Amino acid sequence: MKKTFVLFVALCALTASFAQTTPPKKLPSIGIGFFLKDYITPEQVSNTSVSKVLSNKTYGEAGNMAPGIQFSYFQGITSHIDIMGQLGGCFTKYSYKGKKYSANDGFLVEGGIHANLKLLTDKALINPYLTAGLLGAAYNAEHFMAYAPVGGGFAVNLGDGTFIYLQSTLQYKISNDTKENLNYAIGLVSPIYRKKEIKKPTPPPPPVVVAEIDTDLDGITDRKDKCPNEAGLAKYDGCPIPDTDKDGINDENDKCPNLAGVEKYNGCPIPDTDKDGINDEEDKCPNEMGLARLGGCPIVDTDKDGVYDEDDKCPTVAGVKENAGCPEIQTKMNELAKRIYFKSGATTIEGVALKPLDEVAAILAKYPATKLIIEGHTDNVGNAANNKKLSQKRADAIKAYFIKKGIIADRLEAAGYGSEKPIADNKKEAGRTQNRRVELKATY
Repeated sequence: MKKTFVLFVALCALTASFAQTTPPKKLPSIGIGFFLKDYITPEQVSNTSVSKVLSNKTYGEAGNMAPGIQFSYFQGITSHIDIMGQLGGCFTKYSYKGKKYSANDGFLVEGGIHANLKLLTDKALINPYLTAGLLGAAYNAEHFMAYAPVGGGFAVNLGDGTFIYLQSTLQYKISNDTKENLNYAIGLVSPIYRKKEIKKPTPPPPPVVVAEIDTDLDGITDRKDKCPNEAGLAKYDGCPIPDTDKDGINDENDKCPNLAGVEKYNGCPIPDTDKDGINDEEDKCPNEMGLARLGGCPIVDTDKDGVYDEDDKCPTVAGVKENAGCPEIQTKMNELAKRIYFKSGATTIEGVALKPLDEVAAILAKYPATKLIIEGHTDNVGNAANNKKLSQKRADAIKAYFIKKGIIADRLEAAGYGSEKPIADNKKEAGRTQNRRVELKATY
């Protein structure tokens, strides 16, 4: 009941947050609908579980549900929240925990109020919504009940404010001797009245300003333009700038009037001493041909390993292309990994394993571009889940040891695979021994 109340309060509280939206609110509307009331499914779920009800097909079928008619009233609070009032009734047999309130079908009447939170505005063709509320009911005008319905549905827009709604709610009981039920409803709703749109009068056009004539459209009126039929500049009284080399610098100021250049060099081209297409001002190596992406300098390979420095993660130490220019260390890592041991069934590193771990830490310190994946593996003896947890904890222990030795955590990755990745036959002791291992994989 607490959860239902909290959900209802939350839906109502959202009214304020949507109060300033521009789309229109729903007009006061009335509707009529049909519903089916299902007491069987909630009772079966309460006695067993949802999965068992579905698998055993013990849920209520349409033939076992009570049909009824309901009337509804809708009023928009904001463009995304509606208040919905409903009154409906049906003939049904009602009992609670073996107690029958009527030997024959009796009349059940229900009425209440809902808050509907819509995902979209009423302009949408299909508009999903959530609903929650409070509901009172009376059976044969003798037995009274109270519910907190929660659920959802969607509305299909038919135009002019008219829509069809399809809704499903679970009616939680909040009073004694009350049976929870599922309520499936469909209905047609239409506005009580429609607003007439008042068209605002079109404002009068602004007064026409008669401008002076500018035949060449250069911003200088013909009255002041010495070249009224040829676009120019005010500096030249409306006439064009003389520019023989078409570099945008008039010939009077151009020291290279027949050779296109830039203003910084008084109309002459930018100097490029090494002829690499990069002018000297932007060229970090103006006397040596190079590439634009290197600032005009040539490609460098400091350690002469065939991997250029821009791609070499170890630019001062000769390496191999496969390791991004760093030395080949995987063979050494494989050798050291075979000497790493843990106490049986534990995550404590054996003392004999500390020396090879220190060697690995030294390699990582020497090559800071190298990253390391630490993998823990087990055989298939025992519980698989426990083996995986143990292998993960052992990998984490090695990672923690390297961090303690000064290796940055971002360079280390620990993964436990348990018995998922065997390298030998787990049916034989020798194979299981090989499968109980640590692997160290260098990456870049």
